[in-house]
This record gives sequence, C-alpha cells and structure tokens, in this order.
Amino acid sequence: MEQNKEFGIHDVVEMKKPHPCGVNRWKIIRMGMDIRIKCEGCDHSVLLPRKEFTRKMKKILVKHEE
Repeated sequence: MEQNKEFGIHDVVEMKKPHPCGVNRWKIIRMGMDIRIKCEGCDHSVLLPRKEFTRKMKKILVKHEE
C-alpha cells in the first residue's frame, strides 16, 4: 500500500488534513530525524517526526528541482 514517498527538501506536499487556515499546500523546509513543513497559506511551520510525516502525507504536488 505504501506509495512513492520520495520527498526532498523544498518539495511542496499535500497532507491528509488541511491546515486550519484552509490551505493544504506545505513546503518541506527542514529534513532530518524530524521534518519541518511550512504552510503555504499562513506561513505557520510545524515539526513532525519522520514516521508521522510519511503517515500523514498524501502526495507530492511540486518536486523541487536541484
């Protein structure tokens, strides 16, 4: 069931639940053991453990090109 979860820094992803501000576009701004994502609507940032992030992420909307 595990779909392609190859995400990288500066990718824009869609989570399963939208942010309370109503936007469901998040940019990955830090990667490591924890992943920090920033809401594209209100610029609020959230730090999630990697395991929780991969569970809550729905799909990658924009791949960041190096």
